Amino acid sequence: MVADLSTRHDQVSEMFSRPIAPADWERYRLSDEQVAFFHREGYLPGVRLLTEPQCDRLLEELAGLADPKSPGHEYFYEYNSNESADPSTVLFHALGAWRIAPGFHDILWNPAFVVPASQLLGGAVRFWHDQLFCKPAKHGGVVAWHQDYSYWTRTIPMAHLTCWIGLDDARQDNGCLHYIPGSHEWDLLPVTGLAGGMEAIRDVLSDDQFARFQKPVAIELKRGECTFHHPLMIHGSFENRTPRQRRATVINVFRDGTISDTDEPVLAGVPPISKGKRMEGQFFPLLYTP
Repeated sequence: MVADLSTRHDQVSEMFSRPIAPADWERYRLSDEQVAFFHREGYLPGVRLLTEPQCDRLLEELAGLADPKSPGHEYFYEYNSNESADPSTVLFHALGAWRIAPGFHDILWNPAFVVPASQLLGGAVRFWHDQLFCKPAKHGGVVAWHQDYSYWTRTIPMAHLTCWIGLDDARQDNGCLHYIPGSHEWDLLPVTGLAGGMEAIRDVLSDDQFARFQKPVAIELKRGECTFHHPLMIHGSFENRTPRQRRATVINVFRDGTISDTDEPVLAGVPPISKGKRMEGQFFPLLYTP
């Protein structure tokens, strides 16, 4: 049996050191210019979250998690894999690694993540859910254009934030994220699906919005770097054309005080939080209070 780490709302390993003095926390803060860029453009790339050894450790854990026979899979909220015998060809997407693997659990409390997240959210940071992505070598692996909040409307207000972290270098040829700068100021668009073609979103765009799609920005990152984006930011990723995998993890959070807007479960296997009640408890821990 594997212990369910969702019962632990602190670090369970020595992977990340916790600052003690206020000055130690300060070194993780974003500059005023970075915060202003995020609010103007809807995203902020190139923030260093992980060292090379930390990336290596997470990749070791990911290799185990991608094996459908490894213990603890009952704790995933969602698990999708083609179960290939060749690791480089595994197409893998899952939610809930924080409940199973110590590194993916402890990254939630990484000071290099929670301090910038608090600045961008404008308050205390509470966990929503995590994701793992393995985009196989020479594989389609397209994630179509979308807005994250399209899938999160069961929580209000819209005070959410996404942090996409590269565990491999992310480049245009292996399927890095692309953004439409400024699209976080658009309204919430109808859902067009994640697995369709990159053109699927055209049907729900005005002519002016479609014109903005002619100049997407490719977010190339070194492994261990992240990009933050707003919940309405239009983003997607193209296929991996290289002979190597492209692996990443995503942390989704919201500002403390967010409430449930449904009486249904918000994540598979998680007890429902009644509509109007605060999102908190075992599965939505408070990560950081500034």
